[in-house]
Amino acid sequence: MTRRHRKNLPSNWLMTDERVGNDALLEAVGRLPRGQAGIIFRHHRTPRAERRMLFDQLARIARRRRLMILVAGPERLAIAWKADGWHGPTWGRGNRALIHSMAAHDARELAAAQRCGADLIFLSPLFATQSHPGARALGRVRFGALARLSSVPVMALGGVNAGHRRMLKALGASGWGAIDGLVCRGRGIS
Repeated sequence: MTRRHRKNLPSNWLMTDERVGNDALLEAVGRLPRGQAGIIFRHHRTPRAERRMLFDQLARIARRRRLMILVAGPERLAIAWKADGWHGPTWGRGNRALIHSMAAHDARELAAAQRCGADLIFLSPLFATQSHPGARALGRVRFGALARLSSVPVMALGGVNAGHRRMLKALGASGWGAIDGLVCRGRGIS
């Protein structure tokens, strides 16, 4: 991955979630800002054939709207499915042209993601979130301290939406990701 590509990483990311119906998910992807957003396709519990079919539907919309789409899983899956990259804790890099994102929840995981060569890190949860009820939120102070430790772009995740942009920038985040903040009609879409 060249520095030129790193500068072109989207600042808005939709994280897919099985709690969201496929129709609502497809509609949300169609509302993402053209050429300025990305999708992290997860759906781990969905049967493989159904998961692939949904990925292909999302990928068609993503290509048409110039959105990035990463698949949660190993790099080889991203290559096989012709994704723009992969999301997950894979050590080593075979294909430098693909984007690699990872999740981090504390300083140890943040450092590990950087050692793995991640191109961007989703640091979470900033706030309480419906997708992980009961998870301890980082809060603004701790999130900001961690984000400033990173040598790669950090995306805020967990209870964030478009209304938080100014605050996130002040905390050192390069952007944000969401499920509900981007799927729910009228919320979080810029």
